[in-house]
Amino acid sequence: MSLDQFLSRLDQLQSDAESAFTSASDAAALEEARVTFLGAKKGQLKDIQKMLGGIEKADKPAAGAKLNAVKSAINSAFEGAQQNLAGGDDSGADPTFDPTLPGTRPSLGHIHPITQTNSHLTEIMGRMGFEVAEGPEVEDPWHNFVALNIPEDHPARDPLDNFYLATAKDPSGKSSVSAGDEGSQLLRSQTSTVQIRVMKEGQPPIRIISLGRVYRPDAPDATHFPMFHQMEGLLVDTNVTMANLKTVLRVFANNYLGEDVEIRFRPSFFPFTEPSVEVDFLWNGTWIEFGGAGMIDPNVFAAVGYDPEKVSGFAFGLGVERLCMRRHGITDIRDLYSGDLRFLKQF
Repeated sequence: MSLDQFLSRLDQLQSDAESAFTSASDAAALEEARVTFLGAKKGQLKDIQKMLGGIEKADKPAAGAKLNAVKSAINSAFEGAQQNLAGGDDSGADPTFDPTLPGTRPSLGHIHPITQTNSHLTEIMGRMGFEVAEGPEVEDPWHNFVALNIPEDHPARDPLDNFYLATAKDPSGKSSVSAGDEGSQLLRSQTSTVQIRVMKEGQPPIRIISLGRVYRPDAPDATHFPMFHQMEGLLVDTNVTMANLKTVLRVFANNYLGEDVEIRFRPSFFPFTEPSVEVDFLWNGTWIEFGGAGMIDPNVFAAVGYDPEKVSGFAFGLGVERLCMRRHGITDIRDLYSGDLRFLKQF
């Protein structure tokens, strides 16, 4: 199609649309005319817009400018027709509206307490210079176990302690990939997988947090659920010590749980940190674990290509649900996922 033909079609479309809008006698007729000329799927303006691809490259700027001008004019004509049918009232108010009648209060939603907690944790850690990183929830054993220095015979890799995904089977009916093979897939059991992906993609210094869902086949009770959230923290640089880790966690706890919160660090063991600690807070006279932490094991650095003689760092994983429960006085984790609006409306 030549430029002249295209411009002529646009002029004719504008004239027809303006005439149709002006002659519309009621809202139904105006809506019918709008669909005819401005419809998103079969409107005449949409049809002509498709013809723009057939215009010569040198003529496209002029054709595009004309198309935009016609589109604006047609929209203006439609809005003018709407105002005329409404009696010339620019507000478009319904003339039958009775402001003395009682209104209907809109139903407002609530942000889920876990979502609120994630936002609050991100804000607190952001003030300490931690950036947010994300990773997939479906992982492979290399990221979930191998790179984290978890040996094949470790109980954490037991198929009964993880949600391994179904794999293809050979004609004999046996799975072609065993649960422990690197080619299998599983729902991640910890957000520590994100630190592996971040370190493989970049070099120190690194200071990130990752918040997300993790999955473990735990029997639901007041403090356990098969799906829950973790906040993973990672800091890698030179001369990082356990004192840095304890400082970050104490500052975090005081900011989120309050200045009067009591926390303690207990020696522990994790394959991917050495030394390792469990972090607890005092709640209703009972010490409650809310995460594990420690200095990153040299084997983890070696798995991602870092030199453990040159860099050091710490990592921590905190349970988001337990933090949320402590802050809001929730005594049963199952309430967070019950879907009971009477509970959620309190937040």
